[in-house]
Order: sequence, then C-alpha cells, then structure tokens
Amino acid sequence: MFSYKPEELTAKDKYKIMIGSVIPRPIALVSSLSKDEVINLAPFSYFNMVTYRPPILSVAVQRVAGQMKDTARNILETKQGVIHVVSQHNVEQANLASAPLDPDTSELSIANFTLAPSKVINVPGVNEAKVRFETELYHHVVIEEEGIPTADLLLLKVVHYHLDSEVYNPTTGYIDADKLAAVSRLAGNDYAEIGKTFELIRPNQ
Repeated sequence: MFSYKPEELTAKDKYKIMIGSVIPRPIALVSSLSKDEVINLAPFSYFNMVTYRPPILSVAVQRVAGQMKDTARNILETKQGVIHVVSQHNVEQANLASAPLDPDTSELSIANFTLAPSKVINVPGVNEAKVRFETELYHHVVIEEEGIPTADLLLLKVVHYHLDSEVYNPTTGYIDADKLAAVSRLAGNDYAEIGKTFELIRPNQ
C-alpha cells in the first residue's frame, strides 16, 4: 500500500486522489440570485445532507485563485438559494450550467431550464428537477490553506420542499430512488447511475 504525507503530494495529486476515492458523490444544482437579480445556476458535487433536525444541506464551493464563485457570493449576499437533485432527467442540462460565464450572464442562456417560482424565498428554482429545496443560509465557513481562502462551505437550512408526485409517496413519506434516478459524480468526466441496491439490518443496541 502506498503511504504519503500531505506535503509529499502536489495539489493536483491530492485533488485526483480525493475525487477518485470519495465516490459516488451526489450532485446539487444550485440556483442563486445576484444583487443585480441575475439568476445563476451551477452544479456542485461537494454536496450532502448534514442533519434533518433542523434540515441542513452542505455545499462546498471551491474558490478560483482565492476569489469566490458566483454561487457563494450570491448566497452570502442574499442568504438564499435553491438546491435541486441532479438526476438522469437533467444531468446534461446541469452540465451545461457548469460553463464559466461572466457574473452578469445567466446560465439560463445556455442550459434549457425553465424557472419555477419559490414559495418562501426570492430565488426561483427550475422545473426540470424532481426534488428541490428552498434554503436559507445557516452558516458560512471559509476554508483556508496556509492562510489563503480555498473554498466556501455553505450550510443551508431547508425552508420549503418541492417533491414531484412521481417520486414522493405522501402516505409512506418515502422517496422512490429508482424513479428519482439521481446521478453521482466520479472523477474526471465520469458520472454514475444508481446501481444494484441491497439491504442490511442494523444490529440492536
């Protein structure tokens, strides 16, 4: 087995090891609104749930040369954003939204999404996601390396849920994973679908 100290690896080495090992990673398509009311859409695979009491989601937005990306800046300014689950139904559109555009240009201009109004917040979502969460900023953590900011960790509290009737059963309260058809991020340009599932019963306390 290979064994390294962090200082023995380049930044690129560490990146490739991390994104190749921490898999599969769920993907969030995040919509946010700039102070000039430009709608920003961007996918992020450094994404997960933190807790359900209260319902908190996490999105880590990597910086470029120490500068915040539009999503992080917008959410810090407005304290709001919409998280969409990326699935087989919208992954190609979400990928288009990853294009590096100017802050005053909306990804709606290149990704074929249609807007869906939110119930609680001012930021709209998109109709092409079977699950979306309206969120408000709960906490912001700046990640640094040697004193240089490298990422913005956003903890986002869910304030409203939108669940497509095809995937959500209000009687049981469960999401149908097969019908949701969420996709995950691997390394490079690779993605994965939900594969074979299996069940394990937890041991009794």
